Amino acid sequence: MKMFIEGLLSFIQQSPTPFHAVQNMVSVLESAGFQRLDEKDQWFVQEKRVEGRYFVTRNDSSIVAFDIMQPLLEQGIRMVGAHTDSPCLKVKPNPELVRQGYLQLGVEVYGGVLLNPWFDRDLSLAGRVSYVDEHEHIAHQLVDWKKAIAVIPSLAIHLDREANDKRSINKQQHLPPVLMRVSEDKISLNDLLLELLNKKSFKAASVLDYELSFYDVQPPAIVGLNDDFIASARLDNLLSCYTGLMALIHDKNRQNTLLVCNDHEEVGSVSAAGAQGNFLETVLQRLTGNHEVFARLMASSMMISVDNAHAVHPNFSDKHDANHGPIINDGPVIKINANQRYASNSETSAMFKQWCANADVPVQSFVVRSDMGCGSTIGPITANNLGVRTVDVGVPTFAMHSIRELAGTKDAAYLYQVLQQYFSS
Repeated sequence: MKMFIEGLLSFIQQSPTPFHAVQNMVSVLESAGFQRLDEKDQWFVQEKRVEGRYFVTRNDSSIVAFDIMQPLLEQGIRMVGAHTDSPCLKVKPNPELVRQGYLQLGVEVYGGVLLNPWFDRDLSLAGRVSYVDEHEHIAHQLVDWKKAIAVIPSLAIHLDREANDKRSINKQQHLPPVLMRVSEDKISLNDLLLELLNKKSFKAASVLDYELSFYDVQPPAIVGLNDDFIASARLDNLLSCYTGLMALIHDKNRQNTLLVCNDHEEVGSVSAAGAQGNFLETVLQRLTGNHEVFARLMASSMMISVDNAHAVHPNFSDKHDANHGPIINDGPVIKINANQRYASNSETSAMFKQWCANADVPVQSFVVRSDMGCGSTIGPITANNLGVRTVDVGVPTFAMHSIRELAGTKDAAYLYQVLQQYFSS
């Protein structure tokens, strides 16, 4: 378990954006013998049996990896789904602000961010940059300043005596991070990016565009008197991505297995790289060759959608249904909603419970209070697009969508054990 948790923390630390997460997953897959496919190429001659370990990416921020060893229609495919994105602050296209002699960058809120914890944190900036190289070609490169380069300072309590009771955050006015003192207003983010690229020897002539996100540089940590907890940014949902990845590459029985990690879940999944796009569907169709085989394959396959669940908070226990309050380190959670915000049903929940029992892993259930709204996952979207049996699960988590979330060390290992059981049984 110690090695698994250390690997998880390292993966999260090295993955400040979905682009970096996918890049790191590609490195792990290639080391495990998976071959890269390109969507533009022909993959397989359909008369020949599909076999092998492969992966394909889209937009550099979503990935599908699969290991096919058995006849597809006889065995089906056991699939795990997660998402690479997390709520954050993204830099606007024309972000430069010089106010009172400070350089700031305008930001747009991505997803359902819990905003207050972003104040007074040491922030860095990372993402993908598109630029013109020395040969006048368009190139793309991932960048990461890594060190703390910005902060969003709080307003002192002396200037807002009701801050603890009534302060609200204006997303336009109060969130632009402060980067440095300046004596003039001709500072350009593109120039800063150009300097960073050339320091890395990418020989960029000019920057054309970027997708950049601020993130907290504080590394993940094991906390608690008994090392019970993982404290980190982006646990939702890089914890699930890493756990699914490890289960996939360490599957010893070599069943037909697949991992999909989509981008843009936190904003509704409506994109070419999101779960509402056709990425996973087209991969599966190319494995089967025709609609008849595809439909039969989906009827014999299964999807586990893995996305963090809300642990019952000891200070806010009234926010939970009293009979459905998951406890950290008491095992993964089956997420259920009568209105299909989660894809679990009695059949798929029973199957997951059996895999947990076989792996000697405890299991819990979550249902939102009947008088509260319910979030959702890629589970219902995938079930709708593919017609595949699906169960929604996740590890219990505090402070979901905060800049620093909290999950259980045991739960991460429990999830890994049950996904291994699912893939190998």
